[in-house]
Amino acid sequence: MAEPIKVLIVDDHQVVRRGLRTFLEVQEDIVVVGEAADGAEGVERAGELSPDVVLMDVRMPGTDGIDALRRLRELANPARVLIVTSFTEQRTVVPALRAGAAGYVYKDVDPDALAGAIRSVHAGHILLQPEVAGALLSQEETNSGQGRGGSLTEREREVLGLIADGRSNREIARALVLSEKTVKTHVSNILMKLDLADRTQAALWAVRHGVSG
Repeated sequence: MAEPIKVLIVDDHQVVRRGLRTFLEVQEDIVVVGEAADGAEGVERAGELSPDVVLMDVRMPGTDGIDALRRLRELANPARVLIVTSFTEQRTVVPALRAGAAGYVYKDVDPDALAGAIRSVHAGHILLQPEVAGALLSQEETNSGQGRGGSLTEREREVLGLIADGRSNREIARALVLSEKTVKTHVSNILMKLDLADRTQAALWAVRHGVSG
């Protein structure tokens, strides 16, 4: 049986943390390994507990979720971050995604949908609502890598198209009959050639330039 998904909850409201923990503790394949009340503590706890997925609020006193995301990236922490927020404004969610979040859900999300979202980002998927993807695509920053698609090999374009379809490295490996290690190498080459920071930006670049799996 597969190891349970280790989750860290980062939110400044104790009631929210308690509610998330209460629900997640009944999931057989998910275990809550810890909590944090702000972004700084969340980064520290992520280093100590090595969670697979971090549920991160955006607006918190002190170090907010976006700053915490940036710190996790700087520390090369492998945890996937799922934003759990009550704010629907694009100006709140878009910067979080650009900072490295794997996706976001709202705090009133259906419990089963939340568990599904955790499993999805843990598997390597990117969760983007259509309106937020559109906002990201409309920003000038998404022009990073413009005109460099010609430097990609045919195989790299295939991998990029599958990233845009939300496939994880394991699923890409199966689809293209490759090892996961080879897929990781292709992903790294794609990010380097297109001057992109992460899979989210790669997926958006692919959508913008018509690359599909």
